[in-house]
Amino acid sequence: MLRIHFTGEDLARTRLATGPQPMWELLLSLHKLADGEGRMVFDGWRRRVRGAMGAALPASARWLPHLAPPVGYSPDFLTPARQAGDLGTGLELVLATPQRRIRDDLTTLAAQQPLCGPVADLADGSRGALHGLGRALRDYHAHALAPFWNRIRTCVHADLTTRGKTFLHAGIEAVLTGLHPRAQWSPPVLELPYGMDRDIHLDGRGVRLLPSFFCWGRPFTFRDAGLPPVIAYPIEHDLAWLDPSPPGDSKRSLAALLGRTRTTVLTALAAHGGCTTTELARRTGISLASASQHTGVLRDAGLISTVRRGGHVVHSLQPAGASLINAPAKR
Repeated sequence: MLRIHFTGEDLARTRLATGPQPMWELLLSLHKLADGEGRMVFDGWRRRVRGAMGAALPASARWLPHLAPPVGYSPDFLTPARQAGDLGTGLELVLATPQRRIRDDLTTLAAQQPLCGPVADLADGSRGALHGLGRALRDYHAHALAPFWNRIRTCVHADLTTRGKTFLHAGIEAVLTGLHPRAQWSPPVLELPYGMDRDIHLDGRGVRLLPSFFCWGRPFTFRDAGLPPVIAYPIEHDLAWLDPSPPGDSKRSLAALLGRTRTTVLTALAAHGGCTTTELARRTGISLASASQHTGVLRDAGLISTVRRGGHVVHSLQPAGASLINAPAKR
């Protein structure tokens, strides 16, 4: 659990990012490329990035997963604390990182895995290694992110619009509690799911809230508590973000009838069987409140059933829902 300690000054200084941050999306997309999470959202993207025949990343970028492993620590210097809305600015900030900071970050990385190849060269301070890092990041972005950037930006801006309205109508505390289905606000502490138990004291610095397309499951932040605080948090995803279904596709027709989010919920239940509301929210990339709302509508329509098992409610596909999901496309 991540516990973030606020003061009144911190609440006043908490702000939303202005848009997607290329270096954060780059880092977190490397995690998603390797960890296999969010299959319904990211598998199509993974296939495109790897190539139809399983082709590898551009040769210059193939070592990046060793620098940014999907589990554990990834070096803080890869995601500059200063806001950078374009790739060029982000790369400049990364490549201007003092060598001592790079060495310290890679020493932390070395505690969880051996450093080898270009990663070891970076730790040793090789000027050529830093140039290679810039090329690798640029080539990876061109291959894995640039072709999809307009859609990524649209999704992130939609989240920012929603958060902005929440702030205007309900205040910053409502924004904080809406960052994750399991967020808990017990003033002055915000609790968020995290990979370890950790406390961050903002001490009047405030925090920048960063919606991230490739953040999945739980928020992400710097390991170094001395850096300007940033919380990257997951956004809701439309399963059709990659590209629209072709004309006549049954899923496209179903989405037109039910809406894309409810179609996503039905598809998830068809793929995974019975799911709790929390599992549905995680598997479909929507909030817990949204999952609860949409399962209620689908249940009232007779497309799913809901039963209570212990302390949880479990949703399952009904025959009518299965018939809709499995309906053949019209030709």
